[in-house]
Amino acid sequence: MSDTIYDVIVVGAGNAALCAALSAKEQGAHVVMLERAPQELRGGNSAFSGAGMRFVYHGVEDIKSIVRDLTEEELATSDFGAYTAEEYLDDLGTTSQYRTDPDLAEKLVKGSTDAVQWLREKVGVRFIAKYGDAALKHEGRWKFFGGSVIRVNGAGRGLVEAEFKAAEKLGIPIRYGTRAIKLLHGLNGVEGVRAIVGRAQEDIRARAVVLACGGFEANREWRTRYLGPGWDLAKVRGTRYNTGDGIAMALKLGALPFGNWSGAHATEWDLNAPEFGELAVGDAFSKHSYPLSIMLNANGERFLDEGADTYNYTYAKYGRAILQQPGQSAWQIFDSKVISRLRSSYRIKKMTKVSANTLEDLVTKLDGVNAQQALKTIHEYNAAVKKEVPFNPNVKDGRGTTGLAVPKTNWAQTIDAPPFEAYGVTCGITFTFGGLKITTDAEVVDAEENPIPGLYAAGELVGGVFYFNYPSGSGLMNGAVFGRTAGQNATRYAKK
Repeated sequence: MSDTIYDVIVVGAGNAALCAALSAKEQGAHVVMLERAPQELRGGNSAFSGAGMRFVYHGVEDIKSIVRDLTEEELATSDFGAYTAEEYLDDLGTTSQYRTDPDLAEKLVKGSTDAVQWLREKVGVRFIAKYGDAALKHEGRWKFFGGSVIRVNGAGRGLVEAEFKAAEKLGIPIRYGTRAIKLLHGLNGVEGVRAIVGRAQEDIRARAVVLACGGFEANREWRTRYLGPGWDLAKVRGTRYNTGDGIAMALKLGALPFGNWSGAHATEWDLNAPEFGELAVGDAFSKHSYPLSIMLNANGERFLDEGADTYNYTYAKYGRAILQQPGQSAWQIFDSKVISRLRSSYRIKKMTKVSANTLEDLVTKLDGVNAQQALKTIHEYNAAVKKEVPFNPNVKDGRGTTGLAVPKTNWAQTIDAPPFEAYGVTCGITFTFGGLKITTDAEVVDAEENPIPGLYAAGELVGGVFYFNYPSGSGLMNGAVFGRTAGQNATRYAKK
């Protein structure tokens, strides 16, 4: 057992954990971080993300204060619009079918702008505008859509490396290869954690503990138990180390489980991606240009509305829909009219892609797909497109279909201009929605909803914010807002 008694132990080393540790250090805490992964795989799920950040802004001046290197040409040809707190709350409400905890949602929304500014000014994170992702050029002008209009330069790795650099500058120790397995508890509350280091157990003492070590998406057994049959077959988009350790430790101490335990953020992921994420590829296995496509399952049939909304509001639930298809797979079909608009992730070296100059040839190349039915589906879809409605990729244009059992509501383009391309996708699970219940001060509560003294939580192991679906960019923002809150309040508690 170490003789050192810290003010705050932070369990985890992703975005939420780093924000907690940095804010605790700002408050004068003696803080240590415990990371299960080795140093070369550090950063949790955050390191694998696209690092979009959804925050409240009121116009281009707010964007300019965060994205410092916008050119005059970009400013002249870009319409960033605005994104109000009311719109943010409404997006959290509609995507969760209004189950999101209103107090946690309000805390997230009202803290979002300050969190982005803090990351920019205090931590040194560099942001860029999401050209090509949250805006497509149409008639010479970029119009941003979907509320999440900035991301971190360098994506997830850029985010966590900036945060690690700030932590190292402040002298925050990070113990790698250290797996927390138990919360130490005494008469006054939580007193530290028991960890496995190598093959030995070690008790590490502190006056407060922040749990920020992710959900259980990398735990096949828990996925099947809580999400349901078939979820053991999903690919894991991020780290292999998020197996629910923090949740399990807190539950054993009497913490209250909360949120959508049968739900998860799951998206369209390359069919032949590895079982866990690759840091060198990061988020690029994702295939989010599907609103410009039609998706076919192994039966050669469409099974969802690809154009129901911009990808920001559908991508996190469509992974589940793909998992429910035969073979847990689907193919996204594009023609030459839209290929130039596809996101950069469609141009990486590691991907499942076929192409052809005729539809008849294309459908025979779709591995595992009923080619005859696939060709019939494409022809029926082409005949149903409302060709009289103008196509506009930056707004919900109403260019849909008529008479189909599964409609396409927007951005319906006939698939008739060669060459044709198809991309194989499966379900990639990002994080789970169920977890621990916390207060707006990030205190973990017990079954009576009383705070457990000295125990705080942030990030993906917190339940109650997301249900069923997810507005893009709100996960990392959730981690930043509540990570800062947890670090600040854990320090105040420790100092008492």
